[in-house]
Parts: sequence; C-alpha cells; structure tokens
Amino acid sequence: MKKILITGAGSYIGTSFENYINTNFPDEYTVDTVDMIGGGWKEKDFSPYDAVFHVAGIAHSDNGKISPEKEKLYYSVNTELTSAAAEKAKSDGVHQFIFMSSAIVYGNSAPIGKTKIITADTPVSPANCYGDSKVQAEKRLKLFEDENFKVVILRPPMIYGKGSKGNYPLLAKLALKLPFFPRVQNERSMLYIENLCEFVRLTVENEESGTFFPQNSEYSNTSELVEMIAAAHGKKIRLVGGVTWLLKIMGCFTGLVNKAFGNLTYEKSISFYKTNYEVKKLTESIKESEKCVDINYREELK
Repeated sequence: MKKILITGAGSYIGTSFENYINTNFPDEYTVDTVDMIGGGWKEKDFSPYDAVFHVAGIAHSDNGKISPEKEKLYYSVNTELTSAAAEKAKSDGVHQFIFMSSAIVYGNSAPIGKTKIITADTPVSPANCYGDSKVQAEKRLKLFEDENFKVVILRPPMIYGKGSKGNYPLLAKLALKLPFFPRVQNERSMLYIENLCEFVRLTVENEESGTFFPQNSEYSNTSELVEMIAAAHGKKIRLVGGVTWLLKIMGCFTGLVNKAFGNLTYEKSISFYKTNYEVKKLTESIKESEKCVDINYREELK
C-alpha cells in the first residue's frame, strides 16, 4: 500500500483527491493531509510517505491591480513554501514530489477571435506575478530532482467539478439565471476534477517524473458549456449570435471577458498518457458536477 501526503489542508483539489482515493482505492493507498499554515508542518515526519502531493498555494483573482503586499504573498506561498516543502520531503526520504502548477504559466487566454494553442515547445510567458510565482516554483523544484527524488509538475487548464471555485461556478449561475447567452465560437482546454485525481494517482503508481499537461479529451466551447449546465437542471437557454463585436469591445476594459470567451487550448498530443485517465467525458462530467446543487444555486440567485 502506497502512502501519499497532501501538503495543504482544506484545498478543493487536495480534498477532492483524498475523497477520490478513499472512495475508489481504499485498499491500495493511504492519504494523509498536513496544514501548511504556520510552521507546525515542519515538525511532521514525512519519511513514511512514498509521495507528497503539494497543493498549498494562493489562487489568482481578477480584482484589478495587485498590491505589493499581495504580490509578496504570491511568491512567499507559491514559490518559497513550495520550495521548503520539497526540501523537507527530500531530506526526510520521500521519493516523489508532485506540484500543482497551472496553465497560467503560459499567460492569458487569446482575445476573442484569436487562437492560442500550447504545444510541447511553447515557452512559459506568465502575464502576472501569480503565473510567475508558479514558474519560479517549478525552477526551484527542478534543482532538487535526482534519481532518488522525482519531481512531477502538473500544468492543468481550468479545473472544474462539484464544489469548484473560479470561472465554472460563475458560468453555472449564469446558466440558471439568464434566458439568453451569447453564442461565441471558441475553444478551451478544461479538466474535470476526477480526471485530474486519476491522473495524479497514476503518476504515483508509475513513479513518474517530468512535466505533464492533463486535460479532458474534448475541448470546451463556453456557449455550449453553459447550455449543458442549464440542461443538467432541466432548463433551456437560448444562444444568441451576433454579439461577438460587443464582447470584443468589453474585452478591452476587463480581462474577464477574454478569460470566459477567449481561446486557450493544449495541443491534444501533449496530454496523452500511456494509461487512460479520463474517468468521465465532458457531458457526463457536467451532469455530475451539477448534481445536488440545484437548491444552493437557486437560493443564491433569489
């Protein structure tokens, strides 16, 4: 039985992974979690664990200009804490360190009407300190890597699922509230949370090292995604064309428009793995994500 330590308590990804493993592989893995707030984690013995799954981090927000204090916090948590956790893991004899990086290392989405396809040769080009803090963490981790300490860097696109945060729940609210929604032709890479959990499990099982780009096998279209979310609740939403020009104008004033309707995809070949990790296809994953949330959404929308 392999033992995995999640560094970062209460995170969506860490909690989801622990639940996924305990539900589907209870006899094959043991998963523990340590809180990384404060210095208490330094006293924990990492040596019993085969792998550390590091999910602690400060997430990006689109609330305008980032203050110097917030910028410092990004590097303190996303870079320095990651490096310190890896250093302790290696010192305690752990053989694998898995780091949750992000597609944000490649910068922002392309504007509406433009394409942005990430390939294996695409250089990192962070557009803000959040993305750069992830890039710097990756660089630090590679310095620790050797034949006895394997480093896995995951650069997933937008992660979604039941209880997720970020853009997906915002789109879900709109899907239930609006009778109409813009029809926009865009493509985005996304990753369902259980597909991510299975991929992480496989990296542990196969004792992997390197940089990986897990994603769903199907690209998503924002308009069709909203339509699927509405359908999961028995609601029909009408997609309206001819508004791309307006969205382009709005995109000049806020990055949220391009983040929702712009284009950002991983070339599918870089996400291929020797073992299938897609637990659920796109349509099924949306239905699963929307189960048992009707009341919550409707209460929020009153």
